Amino acid sequence: MAALNAEHMIEEIRANIKTGDSLKARLVLDHLGSLDRKLQNRLLYELFKADVEFAVPLLNYLLVEQPALAVELPVIRETLISDLIAYPEVLVQVLRDPEIHDKSIMIETAGELKYEEATPALIDLLAVSDDSMTMRQIIETLGLIGDPECINTLTDFLYSADRDLITVAIKSLGLVGTHTAMHRLAERMGTDNELDLMILTIFAEVQDQVSLEKLNDTLRSHHAHMRIYAKDALVEMGVKAVPVLIENLKEGNSDLLVHTLNILGEVGDESAILPIRTLLNTVPKNANVRFAAYEALALLPLRKGAYTLAAGLTDREDHVCTAAARAIDRNFNEILAAGIKNMIRAGGDEARHIVKIIVNAQVDRVFLSLAVEEFFQKLALIYLPHAHPDILSHYARLLKDKGLTDFAGQLAGDQQDQGTRLRICAVDDSRMILNIYKATLHEIGCQPVLFEFPAGALEWLGSEKPALVLTDLNMPEVSGIELTRQIRKLYSAEELPVIMVTTQSDIQDHEAASEAGVNDILIKPFNAETLRQAMGKYISLD
Repeated sequence: MAALNAEHMIEEIRANIKTGDSLKARLVLDHLGSLDRKLQNRLLYELFKADVEFAVPLLNYLLVEQPALAVELPVIRETLISDLIAYPEVLVQVLRDPEIHDKSIMIETAGELKYEEATPALIDLLAVSDDSMTMRQIIETLGLIGDPECINTLTDFLYSADRDLITVAIKSLGLVGTHTAMHRLAERMGTDNELDLMILTIFAEVQDQVSLEKLNDTLRSHHAHMRIYAKDALVEMGVKAVPVLIENLKEGNSDLLVHTLNILGEVGDESAILPIRTLLNTVPKNANVRFAAYEALALLPLRKGAYTLAAGLTDREDHVCTAAARAIDRNFNEILAAGIKNMIRAGGDEARHIVKIIVNAQVDRVFLSLAVEEFFQKLALIYLPHAHPDILSHYARLLKDKGLTDFAGQLAGDQQDQGTRLRICAVDDSRMILNIYKATLHEIGCQPVLFEFPAGALEWLGSEKPALVLTDLNMPEVSGIELTRQIRKLYSAEELPVIMVTTQSDIQDHEAASEAGVNDILIKPFNAETLRQAMGKYISLD
């Protein structure tokens, strides 16, 4: 061997294979890199002919001890994998072999093959290992194999002192994906927001009953980013989530009801209509719940019973009336048209208020059905000349297209130049709320700059500075709290006041908002007066 005679090496490996002497075979293989490619292939050929039980540990030895050579000769790894596929029981033997210290390739291969019979050996190996990298690899591999027998072992690592091991155990239980695995993940939640969000991500992927119920429970979370993620996941689940969500409508938690109604509206499943109408029939005390219920119905097709929506036009809160008007417009029919005409024809404060709502809500079907009536035109002209220019021009085009040119000709109003008004940036993922902002901010003498997506608002704020920012709390992708943090990187609280306008009553949310740099918090619903008062603390409104 000292002279490194190639023929002697080949004879030696043949003899080692014949006698089963793996130690001497290793000594031969240690010099494999010193040979030319032709002789390397000849030597490997002799090894490949050996019994699998003899060859596999030596192939593993080559891959571990000579990784550069293994790259040059991919046939080594290919042969090892081929042998293990044909004789997977050998994999278990190698995993249990105390003479083989580096078993990383075997562990990886067990995962690639998803070989369940390797689970007990991997669990035993994990129990005696004190190397964190090896432990991590075994845990990952147990997840890839997906054998339910490993759930208890993986659960133990959910409470490890090593955060990396906790993280990989969470992911592996997610790959196992059984009800029991999901229960164990659910039990782990509640002490670490980052880990909880990771678990919620798994629930959103698995979508079994346990996952669904836990996502639903997260709608009650005190942390905005957790609620937002759960809401998005439940919307993505769609119809599957509706039965659990409908059960939420029987509860008295206003925040939970608002979140639930938002999701049901976005999912758009008709089975939610009756439970939402039943909730409205109880006339919830919280106006935000009533608003959310009508907003959801505005997204749902009411095949019958739509006339009950008309009651929303007489709600004491303008927000609710606007949402009801949108729901009516979505489900407009002759009965609703006749009923609304009768409500307005009666005259008085209620009739004027209904007309104001119809004008500002931009409900085209309702507006056009009434536009031919003289009594409606008289009341509408009280408000239209003072409406936001966008609203005014919208109705002017609408009336002209329908041939109502006389009415359209009367819409010119005493519009103040928008350039002289204070610009107020409003951010909310509800288009209906943005529409309310447009009308309300214009009414109090401001120029609204509206954004449905916080990212768009941030881009605009990078080059523009309004007088004040109004932002919702619960928005997808970027919450109002995160939006405020980003704004504070651009402007101080003195330079640019931020008011959080939210339905959320949770004290913890309010504390987080204050820590992020919010100047004030205004609870929805708002009207022109409450919005003026809140803004007036920070800017001058004439």
